[in-house]
Amino acid sequence: MAFSDIYGVQPDAAEWTVPQNYDARFTWTYSDDRKDLLNLYAKGKQQQWDAEYRIDWDQEIDFDNPQGMPVELFALHGYSEFEKMSPAEKATVRRNSQAWGLSQFLHGEQGALLCSAKIVTQVPDLEAKFYASTQTIDEARHVEAYKRLLEKIGLAHPMTGPLKTLLDQVLRDNRWDMTYLGMQVVIEGLALAAFAGIRDYSSSPLAASVNAYVMQDEARHVAFGRLTLRNYYPQLTEYERREREQFLIEACYHMRDRFEQRELWEHLGLDVEGACQHMAETASARQFRNHLFNRIVPVVKDIGLWGETVQKGYADMGVLDYVNVDLDALQANDDQIAQQFDARRKNIEEVAAIAAE
Repeated sequence: MAFSDIYGVQPDAAEWTVPQNYDARFTWTYSDDRKDLLNLYAKGKQQQWDAEYRIDWDQEIDFDNPQGMPVELFALHGYSEFEKMSPAEKATVRRNSQAWGLSQFLHGEQGALLCSAKIVTQVPDLEAKFYASTQTIDEARHVEAYKRLLEKIGLAHPMTGPLKTLLDQVLRDNRWDMTYLGMQVVIEGLALAAFAGIRDYSSSPLAASVNAYVMQDEARHVAFGRLTLRNYYPQLTEYERREREQFLIEACYHMRDRFEQRELWEHLGLDVEGACQHMAETASARQFRNHLFNRIVPVVKDIGLWGETVQKGYADMGVLDYVNVDLDALQANDDQIAQQFDARRKNIEEVAAIAAE
C-alpha cells in the first residue's frame, strides 16, 4: 500500500533529498582487536528476525485507540478543549495522535536506515563496519514493521519539523562520529524510551509486541554507539568536545520539542498554543518528556561528553538525575521482555493447535 492513500496530511513532496559529502573508507588491516564490537556483531547476527512471521498481523485493533493506551497517558488528557469534545471527536483526536507518533517512529527508522548505511561506508574500523551492517538490516525491518502497523490503522502523518531538522544535520555532517552521536545516542536513545511506554502500558498485543521486538534491536544499537564513542572521544581536543556537547544539547531539545505535536494540533483545528501549554504544565506530561531521556543521559556521561554545557543543559531540562540509570540492566530487561512475548505467542499457538485436534 502506498501511503499517499492514508496520509492525514499530505507531505510537501513524495521524496526528501539530503546532499551527502563524506569519504567512503576501506581498511586493509582487517582488524579484529575490538572484541566488544565483535561480540555485539555476533549478537546482532544471532538475533535477526522476520517481521512478517514473528508478529501476528491478524490481531485486531481498536480504531478509536489503536495502540490500546490508557486515556490518562494521552497528552491532552485534562485539557479543557479536549474534555469538552464528544466521545467521537475525542476518539478522532486520539487516533490521529497515536498515528502521528507511530509515523514519527517510521520516519525516524528510515533515517536510522540511511545513517547506519552511512556508518558502514565511512567509519574507519572494520569491527564497527561489521556491526553497522547488522543494524542496517535491523532498521529495514523496523521500517517494515511500523509501516505495516500504520497500514493496519489506516492513517499516517508526515515527518515533524524538529525530527527532520536533526536528521538533516546528522546526514549532512561528514564526520562519522556525529552520525553516531545524533542517531545512535539521541534519536535511538529517545526512541527506546518512547517505545517502552507503549510496550509496557498498551492493552493491544499487536502494538505492544511490535515495540518489544524493535526495542530488543534498538538496545544493541545504543550500545554500539556507546562502545564506539567511548573509545573515540578521549582522543578529541577540548574544542572538539565542546562543539559536540553543544550539538548534543541542541539535538536533545529538538527531539523533546517534536513531542509537542504542533503540526497535528493545527491540522485538527485545536488551539496549538493552548495544547502545548497544557502539555508543558501538566505533571504527567512533564514526567513523560523527562523520562524520554533516561537512556540518553547515562550514555552521554559514559562516552565522555560531560562538560559544563551538557550538565547545565540537562539540569535545565530536569533530567540530570538519570545519570545513574543502569543501562546494562535496561538492555537485559528489553531482551527478556521480547523473549516473553515470543513465549506467550508460542503458548497461544500450542493451545490453538490442541483445540483444533
